[in-house]
Amino acid sequence: MTRLRAALAGISLIFFIMPMSATAASTGVTTFELENGMQVVVVEDHRAPVVQHMVWYRAGSADETSGASGVAHFLEHLLFKATDTLAEGELSATVSANGGRDNAFTSFDYTAYFQRVAADRLEIMMRMEADRMRNIRLTETNIETERKVIIEERNQRTENNPRALLSEQMRAVQYHNHRYGVPIIGWMHEMETLDMEDVLGFYETYYHPNNAILVVSGDVEPNEVRRLATRYYGVIPENTDLPKRQRSAEPPQTAERRVLLRDVRVAQPYVSRSYLATERNSGDQHMAAALTLLADLLGGGTTSYLTEKLQFDSQKAVYTGAFYGGVSLDSTTFSLVMVPSADVSLQDAEDAMDATLAQFLIDGVDEDRLARIKYQLRASDIYGRDNVDGIANRYGRALASGLTIEDVQSWPEVLKAVTADEIMAAARKVLVRNASVTGWLMRNEEVTQ
Repeated sequence: MTRLRAALAGISLIFFIMPMSATAASTGVTTFELENGMQVVVVEDHRAPVVQHMVWYRAGSADETSGASGVAHFLEHLLFKATDTLAEGELSATVSANGGRDNAFTSFDYTAYFQRVAADRLEIMMRMEADRMRNIRLTETNIETERKVIIEERNQRTENNPRALLSEQMRAVQYHNHRYGVPIIGWMHEMETLDMEDVLGFYETYYHPNNAILVVSGDVEPNEVRRLATRYYGVIPENTDLPKRQRSAEPPQTAERRVLLRDVRVAQPYVSRSYLATERNSGDQHMAAALTLLADLLGGGTTSYLTEKLQFDSQKAVYTGAFYGGVSLDSTTFSLVMVPSADVSLQDAEDAMDATLAQFLIDGVDEDRLARIKYQLRASDIYGRDNVDGIANRYGRALASGLTIEDVQSWPEVLKAVTADEIMAAARKVLVRNASVTGWLMRNEEVTQ
């Protein structure tokens, strides 16, 4: 009882200090736009002389043309080659020589490049990043060499990983009419044919300041960032023919879909389930907030509903989880996973998971558990503001996915306001068996229905 009181006291203390912390953090965010249309976000944190410099392009794998899957990720690799003023590998070498680190990543909706360096090295980073925004210089040797690199990356991460193969196949089945069904890294047969024309076509279309977001977080002053951004990015012409992000919508799903993957390499069979779900929409994040809390309630840890019923009570599972990826330009997914105990078949596991979900819709939300989850999410948000990498990623990812600064800053309060009734309404809307994709990952000898 003493421990419980202490824990509750700690939670109460966290909750008490949150409004002050949130207010202090929000005042350190400045945003403006350069004349060429480049959006700039500055997040001040003067506790350490460190800065995170990020450029986010509103262009990812879902913006590729049909037949050229993987070109966004391919271009991300190639942007580390030579420019008009930089030798191949010079940017990364300069970052390393200054004690920093750099990298890049590609998603469905964006591609981002970043450097984390000492604050007094910010100008160097801007100069080099602005250079490769428009002045990349590629050779056929670059294309041939890096194509082999991304093919090997797919071999390692996907072809040699049954879990990745199942996930890839489930997305392809989930999205019949949308580019989210195509893997970010690309389909192997299309990756093998990517050429200079594909890469430069994507680069010339999307790598422009009016399609980019500059996020600088850390020990910086907004006026100094504005001066440097104007000097290095502001001189780059905008693309007046930038295409609108128009994507084909997914039609209503009226029949359950299934994927059964057998592989001799499977060490642990499991059942996975995904449903199409609403993404976080600018100015209207309530449904996304309800689904975020639903994921935590169902499969967010040792006190979650699925864990309690399937792992502890019935002991039919050794692991359960629920996941919701709300930051997405278009419809996203709400997913469940259950790893059955050694003596439980996949069919029995799926039946148990379905029965537990049905019971949850009857039982409803445990108000005490919901309150604890809200406290935890609120605390996590506050702690996350101590990380210049994390805060830069939070703003960049959101803005590149159609959200605004105001959406990011209001998100904790939106979560706090969600009621149990709203969560249950979201659950009944999303957890529809006829609108789901169920995947079984099996060993070759696994017996099916």
